[in-house]
Amino acid sequence: MSSAEENKALVRRFLEAHAKGELEALKEMLAPDFVNHNLLPGQEPDLEGYLRSFTQYHAAFSDTHYVIEKQVAEGDEVMTIFTASSTHDRGEWMGLVPAGKEFEALLILVHRIVGGKIAEEWSQGSGLAELTQRRLEQEMREREHLEQELRVARRIQQASLPEEVPTLEGWQISPYYRPAREVGGDFYDFFELEDGRVGVVVGDATGKGVSAALVAAATSSMVRAVAQALGSSTPGEVLARVNETLVARIPSNMFVTCFYAILDPKSAGLRYANAGHDLPYLRGRNSDDAEELRARGMPLGLMPEMCYEEKEIVLDAGDSVLFYSDGLVEAHDRHRHQMFGFPRLRALVAGHAEKRSFVTLLLAELYSFTGEGWEQEDDITLLTLRRFAP
Repeated sequence: MSSAEENKALVRRFLEAHAKGELEALKEMLAPDFVNHNLLPGQEPDLEGYLRSFTQYHAAFSDTHYVIEKQVAEGDEVMTIFTASSTHDRGEWMGLVPAGKEFEALLILVHRIVGGKIAEEWSQGSGLAELTQRRLEQEMREREHLEQELRVARRIQQASLPEEVPTLEGWQISPYYRPAREVGGDFYDFFELEDGRVGVVVGDATGKGVSAALVAAATSSMVRAVAQALGSSTPGEVLARVNETLVARIPSNMFVTCFYAILDPKSAGLRYANAGHDLPYLRGRNSDDAEELRARGMPLGLMPEMCYEEKEIVLDAGDSVLFYSDGLVEAHDRHRHQMFGFPRLRALVAGHAEKRSFVTLLLAELYSFTGEGWEQEDDITLLTLRRFAP
């Protein structure tokens, strides 16, 4: 084999090892005085700097492949034209968090071979350093766009939440809302109806970001508008009307879960219907258990002409009802082995002592379960309705 062919074979082995992340193989093929001319920000041009950058790259990227299109050898230099593809899904790289996106580019690298070792590397046109820099700039633009979108979504959500809590003699309504880092589609509302009744609604639109926030805000406004316009309509009728409107307008890959109840403060009656939302819990003053408020119904926006089952209960003095979103029950522990879960929530509601609020109790238990450094995965909404004891 001629020296030119030997040099090309060395570069092919080198690129193969580079793609596979084989550090020891790279060390054997690189000269001790190796010089890298494709420098990333903060990277040193010597062998140690090259290997350090190589290790950091493979800690952040997976599924790296190089497909050689052409090689040309002249003297002690080899020029290789190849296609590179990789996915940023493992760890942070140059200050950017993994986005799970694959990139692909055509690269041209030149290597100088001395004594059977690669002594220098540089690029012609779009080299690895230039490609990486462009990729970093693109990801920074995408991240800035995403952060702007999340800020808009948070403002939409905050603006759609009620500013005041109804003051009802003999009753207490206590809402709690904590948005996640990535905005979801939680919403809640309460509003006046005929004859002194009050509508209470809690819901969650699928997805995250601006689209979920918009759908959540629109659904909340629709429930309020339909309920107040129809006057004496029941919860099931209101959800059916809202569903018909959403089916015609909501994106095909989205839907909304929603629990809607009407409270009559005078009779203490609570009439409710459920569109696929997590079941609220009722805790009686003299009970050692938590009762689920069940009512059948499909989520809003999935199918037209849906009917929603209605139920009604009467709250005794000292009774409490907890409405919530799945951000609580689906929170994971620090090792991501378990979720907070419905059984845990139900047991906490059942064992709740009146001198401590539901919200205070549940948040304390949540933080104990998740531990320090917990990164909230979804919005958390809690809303309690309590009838005071005489």
